[in-house]
Amino acid sequence: MFIRFPFLSLFQVPRRLRLGSQGVVGGLLLAGSAVAQTPASIPEPIVEYAAPARPTDFLSPAFHRQRRELLRAQLPPHSVAVVFAAPVRNRANDVDFVYHQNPDFHYLTGYGEPDAVLLLFAEPRTVGGQPGVTEALFTQPRNPARESWTGRRLGAVGAKNQLALQYTADNKEFAASGLKWADFDKILFGDLPTDTRDDSGNPADLHKLVATFRRQVGVPADYNPALGEFEKSIRHYGLMPDVAGYLAEKVKASPALSSSPLVKDYLAATTNAARKAAMEAHPPGRLDDMTLGEKLDALRAIKTPEELVLLRRAVRISAQGQREVMKLLRPDLGEMEVQGLHEYVYRRYGAEFQGYPSIVGGGANGCILHYETNDRPRLDNDLVLMDCGAEYHGYSADVTRTAPPSGTFSPAQRQVYELVLAAQEAGFAACRPGAEFNAPNKATQEVVAAGLQKLGIIKKKEDFRKYYPHGASHYLGLDVHDRGNYAPLQVGNVITVEPGIYIPAGSPCDPKWWNIGVRIEDDALITATGYENLSAEAPRTVADIEKLMAEPSALEGFKLPELK
Repeated sequence: MFIRFPFLSLFQVPRRLRLGSQGVVGGLLLAGSAVAQTPASIPEPIVEYAAPARPTDFLSPAFHRQRRELLRAQLPPHSVAVVFAAPVRNRANDVDFVYHQNPDFHYLTGYGEPDAVLLLFAEPRTVGGQPGVTEALFTQPRNPARESWTGRRLGAVGAKNQLALQYTADNKEFAASGLKWADFDKILFGDLPTDTRDDSGNPADLHKLVATFRRQVGVPADYNPALGEFEKSIRHYGLMPDVAGYLAEKVKASPALSSSPLVKDYLAATTNAARKAAMEAHPPGRLDDMTLGEKLDALRAIKTPEELVLLRRAVRISAQGQREVMKLLRPDLGEMEVQGLHEYVYRRYGAEFQGYPSIVGGGANGCILHYETNDRPRLDNDLVLMDCGAEYHGYSADVTRTAPPSGTFSPAQRQVYELVLAAQEAGFAACRPGAEFNAPNKATQEVVAAGLQKLGIIKKKEDFRKYYPHGASHYLGLDVHDRGNYAPLQVGNVITVEPGIYIPAGSPCDPKWWNIGVRIEDDALITATGYENLSAEAPRTVADIEKLMAEPSALEGFKLPELK
């Protein structure tokens, strides 16, 4: 999955179980259905429970504790870092999306529930009357009545025992924790969630936690998260080639971004030295929404051995998905069915989700870079681009293969495909520690530009961007476009190498090239001697793809009866 620029209660009854317009106040949801009682009407003791068996290969509490300690060690003196859980996001009416934790929050705690906030202190503090606290987690409380509808909660005691955090408390205690925010020289925070819902039946939902934080620390009413994000982009990427022009265009589209002194001075600079001076002249203030992200970028960019176990699993599952689908691929399949086959393989191997919406584009749809509709009913003989990645215990793979449903590449398809493959090999050759992060991208661009000119698809090499409009690499991990500092490549980085060529109908070239879209994407671990292709099990060459497609699939006999 490419990246364009390397830079995102009624009676406390769960909402989707309420009646809405049917309005049965007594809690009887439907005739013959379950009766929803209020928590007050069923006084139940809250006891610790033995959860049913789950996978045993999650990251350990010791891993998350080490991550917290490494971050704490980098905090400025007399500072606090504040990290909020992700909001619950609504899908439609009273149905929410499956909850996905803020990856930073997961990285630091392993806690997978909403309505929570984590505090890390540079020096020990007194929290809730307890002295000597270096870390505090405020969690959603246990509630047996709600848990019977929406799932088990750890609660403060469970979080302390199972996640090995020093201090835990119910989230409703956050407002009265006794913290003296004025004593901190620096208050570091990341993105303040803005897409939150104020639940009148929840005294400390994420909306109220954020509001409490803003009020107690004095975040200005006109605080602009978009401006904060833009300033972070300047600090992270502002000295990279071609970025200054890109940022200037962003300001033209959103003039409010120019209100910042940093933005004004950065855009006025004409050299990298002047741009660097502008950044240094405008450091983050006491309320700092940049430094925490920079520290996490550096930490998360290098994967630990424990993380690599999970990431390798996600990548291998994704590669097996590509293999099985290639063996089953044929012209009468539709894009949606191909998507379902990939995702079935993921779950068969224990991956909980896909890391991003699956991209399955046949023919012209393969030329749409983030095509996600996947509803073409027949692939016919057009190439199909399959950008699909499994998410295993939070870690996302990102693997793309392009294959001919007929089992054989046409001459034009083969020529474009082999050009992309040659570009990817050049990108791999640039993957070594110490190389600039952009080195694989530059290598792929050079090959694509020369190859398109040789094929007669472009006249001038600089026109290659028309058919190769994205970058070749991004970090991979807890996010498919993962955190990273885009420093020179280091041992332990995991990045994608994903050149592509997309030639939509109507392009100024021979029509034989029209509607050919090819992307080949693999996940590379930077090692001491170069790189390791973690997704190598999915074939890449024309010969290997055509050979595999001739083999029977383990899914071959899976047929459903027709619906008449």
